[in-house]
Parts: sequence; structure tokens; C-alpha cells
Amino acid sequence: MSSRPRAAWPLVAVFTAGYLAAYLLPTIVGRLSVHLGLGTARAGLVGSALLLSSATAGFVLAGRVERFGPRRPARAGLVLAAVGYGCAALAGSVPLVVAGAVLGGFGSGTATAVAASGIAAQRDPHRTSSLGLLSVSATAGALYLTIPHLGGGHRLPFASIALVALLVWPATARLGDGAARTGTAAPATGRLPHRRSGLVLAGGMLVWSMAQNALWGVSGRIGVGQAGLSEVTVGAVFAAALGAGLLGVMGAGVLGARLGRAVPIGLGTVIIAGSIVLSSSAESLGSFATGEILWNTVYPVVLSYLIGLAASLDVRGRWAVLAGSASSVGVACGPVLGSVLSEQAGYPVMGLVLGVVTLLVAAPVTAVALHTGGRPLVPGSVRRRGGAPAALLAVTTGAVPGAVPRLGAPEQAVTEISPPALRRRPARNAFRTAGPGAGQSNAYASTSDR
Repeated sequence: MSSRPRAAWPLVAVFTAGYLAAYLLPTIVGRLSVHLGLGTARAGLVGSALLLSSATAGFVLAGRVERFGPRRPARAGLVLAAVGYGCAALAGSVPLVVAGAVLGGFGSGTATAVAASGIAAQRDPHRTSSLGLLSVSATAGALYLTIPHLGGGHRLPFASIALVALLVWPATARLGDGAARTGTAAPATGRLPHRRSGLVLAGGMLVWSMAQNALWGVSGRIGVGQAGLSEVTVGAVFAAALGAGLLGVMGAGVLGARLGRAVPIGLGTVIIAGSIVLSSSAESLGSFATGEILWNTVYPVVLSYLIGLAASLDVRGRWAVLAGSASSVGVACGPVLGSVLSEQAGYPVMGLVLGVVTLLVAAPVTAVALHTGGRPLVPGSVRRRGGAPAALLAVTTGAVPGAVPRLGAPEQAVTEISPPALRRRPARNAFRTAGPGAGQSNAYASTSDR
């Protein structure tokens, strides 16, 4: 029995611990602003410092996880996260809170790097990344529903992240000491494959994440200040949006690779751009709730396909780590961008700018998905690399099971193999017409040539 299903859940657990801080960033920044008296701008800078530290860990560890094996860096990251966020929760002074947040952020980035490397080596990276997003979304949603009723100032969000890191620790025993791979062996060369596509994808994810979190950072102020809603109503809208996000992730997991990656990424990004414009220009509960819920439904779907696309570029997970780290940089810079745009031009203009930027990013990222991921194998497609009709024909003629792609499976890359030099034979044998006894005649001719 394959070990891949058993190897996936530890990666999902580590992924959850690494991503949780970014999901809880709004409540962390809000509580730092209120309970430590930092103000919105300074509290936002603390959150940005946390995420930049997480991105730094990803850039440092890209391509190095398999050198140490996944278990040791995962445990080191979880320890740093538990210690850093724990110190931030216990500290009462701003410098200690900042130091703990930065240390914890580096631990989160380390755990995320290990998870990304392992996900890239799975047989179905998109399925595993969808499970990870589902897990972290559910965990964050539960904390969003619990934390407001417990108080505790800035201590409770930090303590929650530290506690999750400790709870995930036992799962690292299943990661193993070897390379974080469960599928195809890593290439011997140290060169990054698909360099141009990887750079375009990483840059696109940076800008894409920046635009998303620019809106997320000011969504609360849009609801209260522009739409005229109460904080309780805005909180209810956010809770509904998180629930819709869970449904979106589940839908992405069910959809899988049936449509390939380009269609969900391209179409989903267009829907996200429209949702950004709608939410930022909202002046009533209906338009604000529609924009936020639609946006949070599609956002994790597109993100899961982007993570799967980055993982498919390199089985060693280097592009997955680098693209994820670039996304973290965008997440960190997003709230600053949203605050500046909204203060200078107002929320509707900010939404238009972010929507246009999101649409511009959709084109190159979708092109990467088309170029590197191929198209889904659907009925009616006949190409050099095969297709659904070829698969159906092979199945009906008694082909060996497993040698034929499933209907709807993504197209596989073709590797050119140079055959060894053939022994010199008479030309008439090389072009002998197949027929009864042809194999026997060729055998005799080959024997006489020796």
C-alpha cells in the first residue's frame, strides 16, 4: 500500500501551523493597536515585520530543506514559533512584543517552507495544498469565533498560535529524516527548472497577494466608515465570509485538475477583481456583504491552484517555497498599500486601482499555468502527447493498467530519450514489412549479421 496518504496529513498539520499567523493578522494588529496603544499604523508595521520575517525564512530555506530532511527544520520552526509567539503573549512592553513576533514569524516561515517542499513532492500537490488551506481556514475561523469572547488583549492571539505549534509537534515524527519527497526522485542538478515561468509566477503572486491584503487591511474601516455598519455587523459579515472560504476550498479540492490550472486561476482572478471593486465601493450592507463573501469564497480557491502550480514547477519544492515567500512579502506590504491608497484617493478609487492591478496580474500567471501545466485531457482532444481518445482506445484494446492517463487527468510532460547506437544491419532488414513470420525472419537476419 502506498504511503502517500499517510505522508500527507503531517504536511497539512505543519502547513496549518505555519500559515495561521497570516490568517490571524487582522485580529493581531487590531489588538496591538487597542491594548498596547500603538495606533493603527504602528500596529500594522508590527504585523508587516512578522510576515517579512516569515518570508525571509522561506527565502533562506528554499532548496535546503531536503539537505537536512523535513523533520529537523520543521521541529526547529515549530519551536521558534512557540517560543516567539509565547514571549509576545507574555510580554507587556512593545520592544519585547515586536521581538517575539519577529522570532515567531521566522518559525512560521520555516514550518511553511518544510510543508511547501513536501507538498511539491506529493502525487497530487493541489489536493494536499487544498487540504492545508481547508485546515488553516477552519482553525482560524474557530479562533475568530472564540477569541472575541475571551478578551485577553494581544496575548490571546499570540498564545493561540504558539499553542497550535505545540499541538502540531507530534506530527513531525511522521515526516522522516530523509528528503521531503514521496514521489518522483529529485533531479541531480542544482539548477532551478522553469526559471522564467517560476520568476513570473513568484512576481505575480507577490503583486496578487499585495492587492488582496490591501483590501483586507481596510475592509473593516470600509464597513464601518463608508457602509455605515456597526462593528458587530461587520464581524458577522467576516464570519460568513470565512465560512464561504471553507466551502470554496472544499470545492477546489473536489474539482481538482478536471479543468486544469489555467481556467480556475484566470477566471477566479477576474471574479476577485470584480469583488474588490464591489466591496470597496459598498455603501450598504448588501453590497458590502456580497463583495466580501464572494471575494473570500474565490480567493482560497485561486490560492490553492497557485500553490499547486508553484509546486509542479520543481519536485524539490524550491519554487513552491520561493513563490510562497514572495506571496508573504505581498501580504506584509498589502495593508500599508491599502492605507496609503485609501487615505490619498478614497476607498472606491483604491478598489479600482487594486482591481485593475489584479486583472493585469491574471494574464502572466494564467500564461504560466498554460505553458507549464498543460491542458486537461478531455474528449475530442488529439495531440502529439496523446489525449482522452488515445486513452480510451488504449483501454479498450487491453493496454497494461497504469500505462494510460485517466480521462480528465492533466497532461504529462514528455521527456525525449536518445536511443543507443544501433548495430549495423542491412537496410533491407531495417525496413522489413511486418507480417506473418516477419519477426522470425528478422531474428535470423540479426543472427547472420553478428
